[in-house]
Amino acid sequence: MTEVVRTRAELAARLAPRTGTLAVVMTMGALHSGHESLLRAARDRADAVLATIFVNPLQFGPNEDFDRYPRTFDADLEVCRAAGVETVFAPSRPEIYPEGEPMVRVDPGPLGAELEGSTRPGHFAGVLTVVLKLLNLVRPDVALFGEKDYQQLTMIRRMVRDLALDVEIVGVPTVREPDGLALSSRNRYLSGPERAAALTLSAALRVGADAAAAGRGADAALAAAYRTFGSGTGARLDYLVLTDPDLGTAPVTGPARMLVAAWVGATRLIDNMPVELSPAAPEG
Repeated sequence: MTEVVRTRAELAARLAPRTGTLAVVMTMGALHSGHESLLRAARDRADAVLATIFVNPLQFGPNEDFDRYPRTFDADLEVCRAAGVETVFAPSRPEIYPEGEPMVRVDPGPLGAELEGSTRPGHFAGVLTVVLKLLNLVRPDVALFGEKDYQQLTMIRRMVRDLALDVEIVGVPTVREPDGLALSSRNRYLSGPERAAALTLSAALRVGADAAAAGRGADAALAAAYRTFGSGTGARLDYLVLTDPDLGTAPVTGPARMLVAAWVGATRLIDNMPVELSPAAPEG
């Protein structure tokens, strides 16, 4: 039985008799198979699972899609029920921000101005503020986030470490369609031709990862991925980078991460993939 609570008071009452471990999965609704994988992973890690559904206005810029972001609560609730979620916290905007937009927000630091942050100023301050607020309200033992939003996951982990929060942050691998497209709530904005063009993102990542594994080096792997965005693909590249798993420095060998963002029509998509940089193959 899944219970929906909408106020802080209802949430506190629901959690008051808590026994055992609690996992939280934070969402903005419009749930898809990627969210289902998060909920299943949460079920495997804790005695009880709580999902949040809240379209956070702080992380949308003035020209972004807050108003048209899909709201599908009834369908989302069915997904949560099927996944065995005990509690869904679905607060209103005034419930989370009773005094309007908060004057105090979490400063994301230098990484908050890079990659997604360079295109979406203030985005990560909004993300980290609502995540911190929800962590304080729910007090979970573990919180699970998808690797699809890898920069977000990295920054949440850093916030938890830097602020000494008593919660384990777990990343769950990206779920993809059979043709490689990363699942995203924004995919529903794509027309048929645009969806085909969106495959350029995952194709570029695979090409780059293959080049890295073949020992061609970081520069060659990145260049191979760039070439995938040729003329006529229908995808307009925003950024494509190869960095270490903490998004700090350019690696030479070992584990790395390739991240990409591109526009397909009026929809901006992101994707990423783990990369293993093998030592350069010997010449000759």
